[in-house]
Amino acid sequence: MGKIRNFNALATTDLRRAALTIAEAGYAAIDTPTVIRKNVVLNGEVLRVDGEDISLAGVKRIIVVGVGKCARRAVDTLEDILGDRISGGVVIDIEDGTVGRIKRFVGDHPFPTQRNALATRELVRTLKEAEEGDLVLAVISGGGSTLLCMPEKSGGIDTETKVVKELFRAGADIIELNTIRKHLSQARGGFLAQHAYPARVVSLIMSDVPGDRIEFVSSGPTVKDTTTVEDAMRVLSKYSVQARCACEIGDFIETPKDDKYFERVKNVLIVSNKTALTAMQDEAERLGWRCAIRDAAFTGEARDLGKRIVADLERERPHAVLLYGGESTVTVVHDGKGGRSQELALSAARFIRDNELLLAFASDGRDNTDHAGALCDILTMKRAKIVNEDIDRDLSENASYHFFMAVGDYLETGNTGSNVSDLVIAMKQ
Repeated sequence: MGKIRNFNALATTDLRRAALTIAEAGYAAIDTPTVIRKNVVLNGEVLRVDGEDISLAGVKRIIVVGVGKCARRAVDTLEDILGDRISGGVVIDIEDGTVGRIKRFVGDHPFPTQRNALATRELVRTLKEAEEGDLVLAVISGGGSTLLCMPEKSGGIDTETKVVKELFRAGADIIELNTIRKHLSQARGGFLAQHAYPARVVSLIMSDVPGDRIEFVSSGPTVKDTTTVEDAMRVLSKYSVQARCACEIGDFIETPKDDKYFERVKNVLIVSNKTALTAMQDEAERLGWRCAIRDAAFTGEARDLGKRIVADLERERPHAVLLYGGESTVTVVHDGKGGRSQELALSAARFIRDNELLLAFASDGRDNTDHAGALCDILTMKRAKIVNEDIDRDLSENASYHFFMAVGDYLETGNTGSNVSDLVIAMKQ
């Protein structure tokens, strides 16, 4: 069974069915348990991770930690693989799980909370107990920045929430956001590597960052940080956030810069949106379409990208599929409900022609709402007229969720347990 719950309700034309089938191939390729089993294999006393053999003969303890929207499912799979070889650990996710050898904590997203901080302190305490003969397996996935909340000062949670909300509204990108976040927590920006020192650390990274810059995935908790407090302050200045949030340089923390904390750390990128894009390209070609991955690291305003992608499609010959991955931004000017993918699709709907289609969706199944994304084609526009839905008004009010609820062309998956940023399929029949 696939991930898309309303597949049959949406698949009312051959073009729609093809698009949804291609999307399902993308979701299947980034399925977290599948990805973990592909990259982590136990053979007797040898643990193979990403093609490298690690002898367990001299390892005292295996400690597993995980953080982010993929963490719980990834850690469950590691428990299946390693069994009682795992001594213990901590995982922080947004979804609950069965208690095993590893303690499970449920955190909040997209803003930090006290329970995130309590869970983070437990994870850090566990890492600080690690010794030189121990092996730490860490799962780092998107969403972990918010979950790894460990401010240096009291009131730090409120400060971070105010800053992040302002940056969201201003349309800051993920690199800018996570540059700020690194310097507001003692568990990001390489701090987990420092806490685990001198144990050996193998970090399994599941990227949701355009360009797969691993130091920004979950704000790089096991990666040496190349940014500084001064860089964070420049981001605040760019968006005029500092005065509105009443924050000052003393609220920010410098991240670990000593190489010794990272000498025994191996950071392995095990999945990204390229995994999904390649699987979708293979599926499209299997179905007989001519397919190209046009951009694996898009950024920019969602509404501008929607227009641009339809323009790309217009230049294609018939029977073409164009694929895109990345993370757009939405500059919020009204209090309408929606997400990046839905706003991108809503913008694209203004220009879509007959025999064309665009499907934009969040890999984690949560496009800032309970919808994963949305589909638009000529039927979408016909339905909008029938239900008297004004596309320009909804776009100006950031009300993409309202629009697609009204016309019925939203994508529903629930939480997928995967997270490799956003994906777009554009098709011309």
